[in-house]
Amino acid sequence: MYRMFLFLVAALALVAAACSASSGTDTTTTLGTTTTVREAAASTTTSPSDGTTTSTTVTEAPAFPVTIDAPNGPVTIDERPERIVSLSPTSTEVLFAVGAGDQVVAVDDQSNYPADAPVTDLTGFEPNLEAIAGYDADLVVLMYDPGDVVAGLEALDIPVIMHPAATTLDDAYRQIEQIGAATGHVADAAVLVASMAADIEKSVSSSEGADVSYYHELSPDLYTVTSATFVGSLYAMFGMVNIADDADPDGFGYPQLSAEHILDADPLMIFLADTRCCDQTAETIAQRPGWETLTAVAAGAVVELDDDVASRWGPRVVDFVAAVAASLDVLQDA
Repeated sequence: MYRMFLFLVAALALVAAACSASSGTDTTTTLGTTTTVREAAASTTTSPSDGTTTSTTVTEAPAFPVTIDAPNGPVTIDERPERIVSLSPTSTEVLFAVGAGDQVVAVDDQSNYPADAPVTDLTGFEPNLEAIAGYDADLVVLMYDPGDVVAGLEALDIPVIMHPAATTLDDAYRQIEQIGAATGHVADAAVLVASMAADIEKSVSSSEGADVSYYHELSPDLYTVTSATFVGSLYAMFGMVNIADDADPDGFGYPQLSAEHILDADPLMIFLADTRCCDQTAETIAQRPGWETLTAVAAGAVVELDDDVASRWGPRVVDFVAAVAASLDVLQDA
């Protein structure tokens, strides 16, 4: 299941990149008037340099109906949805973060955050059209479309938004804004995006990662990410050097490295995103043949990440970036 998830994310990341390249500005449309989502609501931000807070006027977007320029095409939502089904753990987190949690009636079996999300046996890997429709949904958000589920929902007049894996922070912000517009929480979404951007900027600007080499582990069989992926782009914000970049000639983004490659590269830091799924820790990787000689292992620069936080592109991206920043601070102080 975890291997399937890795390849699914990789495939969807390519889809997201294509969608991002072909679609420019996200819009809400009401009675023929088009308004840019980011201009339809203002935000409250905190200056990363001095900690002061600045506010701008919050203006809600026009009332429903609203049309979202989603990756699966324009999606028109006639009224504020009150029975939302989410088949994406990231989208579930976003829905609750923008204040639409009380509108969510069902989420998939992988949506384990927040704790009060209404988890069901629905699956985002193999969505069942009949099971989804059984919740009398008036909006469905999913990550990908196996078996023409989107077409089936549309045939039932159920609006559906497909949000594949983000490839950049702008992609993640765009998805948050779209969910805010689709659920009647435009201003909340704008405030959330502004807050995330400010927090991330603060973490990045306060830590030094230039030329620090690293290895990010997705699974014990040494699948990893390159700088071309969403997670890789977050490390790149710090100026860190990914040892997998030169091992992915096809640009797949999620290559499987050899142990020899990792040993030869000798990264200064190792980040484990397989602690929960695969029971990997600093202790277990130190027991791998030859790994005890790695600089990161010997220096105690092995960071055990929360698998979910490291694999999603929603509001908790802030936590991931903060964890990287904290680990860099420890490295620099050592």
